Amino acid sequence: MTDTFSFVPGDLPVLITLPHAGEQLAPGMAERMTPRGRQLPDTDWYMERLYGFARDKNIGVIRANHSRYVVDLNRGSDDAALYAGRPSTGLVPLLGFDGQPIYHEGSEPDDTEMARRTETYWKPYHDAVAQELARLREKWGWAILWDGHSICSEVPRLFEGRLPDLNFGTNSGVACDPSLLQAVVERAETLTAYSHVVDGRFKGGFTTRHYGRPAENIHAIQLEIAQSTYLASEQAPWPADPDAAARLSGALEHLMDAALAWRPAR
Repeated sequence: MTDTFSFVPGDLPVLITLPHAGEQLAPGMAERMTPRGRQLPDTDWYMERLYGFARDKNIGVIRANHSRYVVDLNRGSDDAALYAGRPSTGLVPLLGFDGQPIYHEGSEPDDTEMARRTETYWKPYHDAVAQELARLREKWGWAILWDGHSICSEVPRLFEGRLPDLNFGTNSGVACDPSLLQAVVERAETLTAYSHVVDGRFKGGFTTRHYGRPAENIHAIQLEIAQSTYLASEQAPWPADPDAAARLSGALEHLMDAALAWRPAR
């Protein structure tokens, strides 16, 4: 474990990344935040539990220890917009998904602090992701990055209506081999308790778009899960529904088995 992320390596050709599961804050940050901001409402809650099967399957997992409010690991260090015409949530967010301020007025991080956070938290995480993907590709000839996320099922500021349960993103098919996506989606179609969509509202963030390079034998899929599938309430303190979470974890394992069974064409 490092200060900025935890890494449990595996030997199979899949790496699970959990960039928004952390809840730690940077030193001196909490006292500058609003009460709502300190609740960390935009956290991807309990992701390490949902993907708890990974260790038994010998699948590597990299999990951020710090909140996305410190720095958003699923955005590029240049803070380029991911979705044209939509509100940008920011590399170092100043507003929550609901549009409410994260910091007290006048206490927001300046450009120097943002750059320092990027160097301290963003860079080590992505260095580790890149290094592990390279190792897996060297070992197997290919590697799959599975970027795990969750979000409130209704966020009017970011999208209309209610999300499907399982939202697969592949940068509109660019980030992974079509046959890999087909294998995963065919498995999703057997999970009749959950709705799903491919490259809908969520097409994959920086992680999917940056690392997903099928021509170089690295394939990336983002899975954004609607939190209504496993939380007892989508309001603070965001309690888990243990039975629903267990069912969802089983479904995720089923999807992962499809990715593990896939082989690239020779």
